[in-house]
Amino acid sequence: MRERYGDDILTHPEFDPDLWMEVGSSGGPNKNRVYGLSNTMADNLRSTRSVSTVGSSQSISSSQSKEFVALQQYTAQLTEKHDNLKAEYAQLKASHAQQRAESKQLKASQAQQKAEYAATHEQQKAAYEQLHEMIMNLSNSGTCAPNPFWPYNHQLPPGSPPPPPAPPLY
Repeated sequence: MRERYGDDILTHPEFDPDLWMEVGSSGGPNKNRVYGLSNTMADNLRSTRSVSTVGSSQSISSSQSKEFVALQQYTAQLTEKHDNLKAEYAQLKASHAQQRAESKQLKASQAQQKAEYAATHEQQKAAYEQLHEMIMNLSNSGTCAPNPFWPYNHQLPPGSPPPPPAPPLY
């Protein structure tokens, strides 16, 4: 291919049947064998060798051309499916990464709330213990006299009317 078309592989055609046949029939133990093509295509190349050049592209017989076009179409379909699957995989991978990041944020938020709850609970517990200690100190010191008007000691203030009778229980 380099001898015929130069060193720039971008200018080489995808398939050159004359070159395949020339190399395949150049002599040696594998004379008249063309490797890399189906047997049908190689036989068609030997029998027809109808090559017409249009610009830099070459065409082969109609049966080979149909097979070649069908293979190109199938390759294009597979390439499109591959590209779609690749894009879908990239989207799934990005979605998974986002979900992992959100999960980490949620766990961090939960840990922060738990720490805040524990700190608030400890503050309330300390305040309760301090209040309890103050009440106990006051009641033990004798400076805190009981309130005679406290509603739960059943003493009415002097001059107040008696409470109404309790309603019947039935």
